Amino acid sequence: MGVGPDTMRVVTEDQFDEVDALLCAAFPTDSEARLVRRLRADDDMLHEFQTPWAGKIGGYFALSRMQAPYGWACLAPMAVRPEWQDGKLAENNPNMTVRGSQDETYRRPWRIGTRMLQHLQVLYEIPSEMYKARLPETVVVLGNPAFYGRWGFDKTRAQHLISPYPLEHTLILRRGDDIPSETLIYPKAFSD
Repeated sequence: MGVGPDTMRVVTEDQFDEVDALLCAAFPTDSEARLVRRLRADDDMLHEFQTPWAGKIGGYFALSRMQAPYGWACLAPMAVRPEWQDGKLAENNPNMTVRGSQDETYRRPWRIGTRMLQHLQVLYEIPSEMYKARLPETVVVLGNPAFYGRWGFDKTRAQHLISPYPLEHTLILRRGDDIPSETLIYPKAFSD
């Protein structure tokens, strides 16, 4: 029996309007929704994932094709319905509370964004020859190191990269433990 939000799934074309609405609700402007539409139009979108809950898209993230290095992707944007952010999904659904050690309340399984990143992290823990789907060699994210660092994204491994964005907020997810030295060129939609 599954608990918490449903399993992460691929976004289908008939869900594009719902994704657009989620992005507009989750951010102060429509810039992330415009970014996603542009990535699709430019054919730079690799994968779009969503986590459904209660008949709605509860969480979303996009992996877009980096112009360089070849085979790398960028995770952006990532969004969760505002009414379910920060564990509010569990707070609004008391049946979703799980008790941890010493009767501490444990709600992490209901954090939709967390579950999506956990799922992505697990995919990169599977040896590439055992996983049939083609994953980007590396996923780059620009964000809070304390948050993304919990789910396999590594700030230290990104410090030899050359990026148009601050390296103190640049993290990568990839197999192995090397520290790549590459120049990051994001999809054109990011500069527009």
